[in-house]
Amino acid sequence: MQFGIIPINIGLSGLEEIVTVARLAESVGVESVWTAEHVIIPTRIQSDYPYTDSGEMPVDTTADFFDPLVTLGAVAASTSTLKLGTGINILPQANPLLLAKQAASLDALAGGRLLLGLGLGWMREEYRAMGVPFERRGARFDDYLQAMRKVWSGEAVDHHSEFIDWRGFKSLPTPAHKSSLPVLTGGHAGKALERAARYADGWYPAVYSAAELAPLLERMRTVCAEVGRNYEELEITAIWANTGGLDEIKRYEELGVHRLTVPLPSLGENPLRGVEWLAGEIIAKL
Repeated sequence: MQFGIIPINIGLSGLEEIVTVARLAESVGVESVWTAEHVIIPTRIQSDYPYTDSGEMPVDTTADFFDPLVTLGAVAASTSTLKLGTGINILPQANPLLLAKQAASLDALAGGRLLLGLGLGWMREEYRAMGVPFERRGARFDDYLQAMRKVWSGEAVDHHSEFIDWRGFKSLPTPAHKSSLPVLTGGHAGKALERAARYADGWYPAVYSAAELAPLLERMRTVCAEVGRNYEELEITAIWANTGGLDEIKRYEELGVHRLTVPLPSLGENPLRGVEWLAGEIIAKL
């Protein structure tokens, strides 16, 4: 079982604290740090966050919300082995060519440490501000991801669809290990499972207990069989919100989870002490 901490780009005071937390995490055996993404936070959010009963987004909306890839670039320059995860970036509202370029550049400069988590997003207000239709974002996501993989190949790109018309160009650098930039897809509603099974290297559902995750994994096995995907190839990342102790983590292990991301706020008010506790009381005892 590997452990990551999330989010590294919200709630910390700036570059010095972000880098200090990341370096400590690397030194004590934490595998990865993760970001979240919202380009804006509306003064009045009307869209319901789909993964809490209250419909409220579980982050401090008054805190600085640093750009994910910019933040991970700073972390990459200050660490050497720590993996860098986006959990998640909202693909359909982005320019896919620019995001492909940024992700490949970060991965190349970081020596192949990027774990690119991508999702649909849920906030209509953000899509509106970005000038992108909220409707059909699933189809846009699927098309964008396939097109981005062509960009990462380093070969001449030719991609024509409802959303994209690319032809006759290359984009360098490629990801560090050539077109093998790991992509995780988030979510577990709608077509999220099929999307992960068809297009992703890993899956990152937004549930907060092993009991919630177990039936979803059974569904994912079924979906993988339906689309001809080997379920065992899919890397599962889940969330452990510091509840249930080692027994809960063992349940995640029994389910075949590869990585647990731990919300920094669940580790207490002091992020450095929280990371040290995670290393000493959890990671060291597994």
